[in-house]
Amino acid sequence: YVRFHLISPLIQQSAENVVLFDTFVSILSHNLGEPAYEADVAQLEYKLVAGEHGLVIRVKGFNHKLSLLFQLIIDYLSDFSFTPAVFEMITEQLKKTYFNILIKSETLAKDVRLLILEHGRWSMIDKYQTLMNGLSIESLSSFVKAFKSQLFVEGLVQGNFAS
Repeated sequence: YVRFHLISPLIQQSAENVVLFDTFVSILSHNLGEPAYEADVAQLEYKLVAGEHGLVIRVKGFNHKLSLLFQLIIDYLSDFSFTPAVFEMITEQLKKTYFNILIKSETLAKDVRLLILEHGRWSMIDKYQTLMNGLSIESLSSFVKAFKSQLFVEGLVQGNFAS
């Protein structure tokens, strides 16, 4: 089991940055779909989670090939690229995801409660409005570059693992 948390103070600076980060993680997951398929067949699992303060990368499975899967994820992260079609598809998916959160009373109530309790939190309404106002491909590219330049890393490797 390998878990790394790539933390960046950049994410919570604005609602736009939170939306750009969600877009970035969604595109990264999309890009990894095909190359990581063989790892899935070999019973290796990975998950990318857009946390509030950074990207959580979780990888688990048999130890002898786990490092190759983790390296694949890091390679795609460091050489991040996307097409305008993928950008458009992911932003449309995020609009639907945000909207679905807003129309469910229990998830909206949780969001409002956390907005009251946590300092510097952006509401789902703020994120949805930012997304509806439109994101540009250039803003995502500059955000990703800034994100990668301001990272702090926490990691945990557990189990029978040799480097």
